[in-house]
Amino acid sequence: MPGKFVLKTAKDGQRYFNLKARNGEVLLTSEMYKAKASALNGIASVQANAPNEARYSKQTSKTGKFYFTLKAGNNQVIGNSEMYETEKARNAGIQSVMKSAPGAPTEEVPPGA
Repeated sequence: MPGKFVLKTAKDGQRYFNLKARNGEVLLTSEMYKAKASALNGIASVQANAPNEARYSKQTSKTGKFYFTLKAGNNQVIGNSEMYETEKARNAGIQSVMKSAPGAPTEEVPPGA
């Protein structure tokens, strides 16, 4: 089931987005973008690449927590997950992004909200 992309503006005016699951949990966070159009292109890239399991890179942090990145076809990182306590939870997070992102609508949050 689709979640939603939430497009936000940081205090410095740059844009970023989170992919949220239906329950509101953040599944994936983007980099910062200078322009809204670039952030929207980032969302489109996540939607296009999310179903492809080969686009995910499974990582382990220096503190032993687990996370993943989602990469575009050019190998550029287009999203990062939260930190997970177990590999199983990280893998479930990947599956959730794979299912949630492709049909997810975008909601823009007004600056300062």
